[in-house]
Amino acid sequence: MEKIPMTPKGLEAMNGELKQLKSVERPAIIKAIAEAREHGDLSENAEYHSAKEKQSFIEGRIKELEGSISLAQVIDPATLSGAIKFGATVDLVDEETEEEKTYMIVGEAEADIEKGLLNIKSPLARALIGKEEGDSVEVRTPGGAKGFEIVKISYV
Repeated sequence: MEKIPMTPKGLEAMNGELKQLKSVERPAIIKAIAEAREHGDLSENAEYHSAKEKQSFIEGRIKELEGSISLAQVIDPATLSGAIKFGATVDLVDEETEEEKTYMIVGEAEADIEKGLLNIKSPLARALIGKEEGDSVEVRTPGGAKGFEIVKISYV
């Protein structure tokens, strides 16, 4: 299977979520299922069905996290430098609006655009890879092509 690039922070967050699910959420849902069973007829017991559905979600998420963690290839951005690559924190200026944006290029599992964590497989990240400070990139977006100038590259 293909390794999943991940920052140390991303791996730490996944391990934290996994621990929470296994030590808090899973026991709580098992208890809720047991309580719902005590209410009698399971065929019309909404609490029971709701708890079983939540249990299914929790177990699925645990499997997903365990799979991602087992395939994680941890890359510490602090050890990197040079042109843009995985782990780079990039300051960009939208060439049209002059709006400044900062993104860190991370793996799929830890990407969150709202927090400035850009999926390495996204069109913008792919356009940025290999570029240097001062370069411009053009990215096709649903709203049309957008141009960005790379102001600063750092690895933190």
